[in-house]
Amino acid sequence: MTDHNRWGKFMIVVTGATGNVGRPLVQALAAAGEQVTAVSRGVLGVAVPEGVRHRQVDLAAAESLRPVFDGADAVFLHDGGAAVQLLNPQGILDVAKAGGVRRVVLLSSQGVATRPQSFSHGRMGLSIEDAIRRSGMDWTILRPGGFASNTFAWAETIRTQRTAAAPFGDTGLPFIDPADIGEVAAAALHENGHAGQVYELTGPALITPRQRAEAIGDALGEPIRFIEQTRDEARAQMLQFMPEPVVETTLDIIGEPTPAEQRISPDVERVLGRAPGAFAAWAERSAAAFR
Repeated sequence: MTDHNRWGKFMIVVTGATGNVGRPLVQALAAAGEQVTAVSRGVLGVAVPEGVRHRQVDLAAAESLRPVFDGADAVFLHDGGAAVQLLNPQGILDVAKAGGVRRVVLLSSQGVATRPQSFSHGRMGLSIEDAIRRSGMDWTILRPGGFASNTFAWAETIRTQRTAAAPFGDTGLPFIDPADIGEVAAAALHENGHAGQVYELTGPALITPRQRAEAIGDALGEPIRFIEQTRDEARAQMLQFMPEPVVETTLDIIGEPTPAEQRISPDVERVLGRAPGAFAAWAERSAAAFR
């Protein structure tokens, strides 16, 4: 389907460059020989690849992005940060367009389609998607489901107690490796043939919380005891770091996923020419975080 002819060597701005998707995206673009500006709100936590420049910018202050976008050709925009969600994303897009940007890739969410009535997962994301579509730039929208890296929430209890607690222990979702999202984003940014596309991104198979704990145990070489929480127990824990509407919708998704949320999408393979990585491979690569 995709025309994989290279677009040429241009300047690409990556927002959210320190995140689970931004880091592998920056690496993929640098490996492809692109000129990359990595943008984050704080000091970059890991070394950037050789030739990549880093800029510390607050996305909530769109005007501060003018020097970053000046002369740039494409931008990766992450919709998950509060800074983007609380401002009119049109501000960022206007500054990008004025700087010469003509291609934008948005990291959105599967919930835009599967939970359209949810403010946190659907309506807010849709408003940002709509701004992208109206921008006048070539656009591509990525809608991933659950990230394998969400499992880092277990890191402390696995390190200290070799336990992992979660509700709905036997309900599976097709968690995706963030590195696969980064590779799809890289393709959309520096290859032709992706303009006007909406890609739903999932892993290759359903995996339950109990199976995720087992996979981490296999990666560590010792068993992890899985503790199944009630919904109320999980809710109380999540409310410590998430707003209530986000908690309730998240619990609905992981407890009673819709058929669309459990569907295995072919889009990663359509774009990359290979199947998405399995959760076990992510666990092996990330084992140090749980030791």
